[in-house]
Amino acid sequence: MPKWIKLIIAILLLPVCAGAARALWLVLRACGGADTTWVPFIGGAACWLVIFLLLPKPMWLYVFGHEFTHALWTWLFGGKVKKMKVRSSGGHVVISKTNFVIALAPYFFPIYAVLVVLIFALGNLIFDWRHYLVFFHLFVGAAYAFHLTLTFHILQTRQTDITSQGYLFSAVVIFLGNISVLLFGIPLLTSRVGVLNSLGWWFESTGMVFHWLQRVI
Repeated sequence: MPKWIKLIIAILLLPVCAGAARALWLVLRACGGADTTWVPFIGGAACWLVIFLLLPKPMWLYVFGHEFTHALWTWLFGGKVKKMKVRSSGGHVVISKTNFVIALAPYFFPIYAVLVVLIFALGNLIFDWRHYLVFFHLFVGAAYAFHLTLTFHILQTRQTDITSQGYLFSAVVIFLGNISVLLFGIPLLTSRVGVLNSLGWWFESTGMVFHWLQRVI
């Protein structure tokens, strides 16, 4: 798909981004009283932030997750992974097919946070870990903060994943991807609102933005 078409799509999706941001605010406000969730989650994020600021950054671990996410989404789209190379200074993966989702997935799909969720879900199924929910939220907070901080860190340098898709289109996809993760994940973590409510607020908020634009234009 030519970059100029992606640019037009990105511009058309800006109201959807605004609607998603408002929906996230509504979800956060509705889940604000979930102290047993937010306290350990923010605590985990704060612990990682201290590590990020004071200690050497674990770039090999991040690069591995970055390249593995490319590989994972390639498999999900029916492609094959031929080669993967990981170093602290960077890495690459050779795949049989690509698209904008595969190219941008590492920037919006928090692979280590998803891994924490899967491990806990499996452990809870086998060993009943309901009494350890506080540690689950702690590790999820740390893993998601790991994703956000190191993604922001590498975006300070030129990334071919981004340039190949166009800056505005990449920004819109990354923003919507991260917002989608939160709009699905926060209701599941806190159990204060349903996922359908979250998506309903997104749809309603996007409609409000389009209605406002119609009046302005």
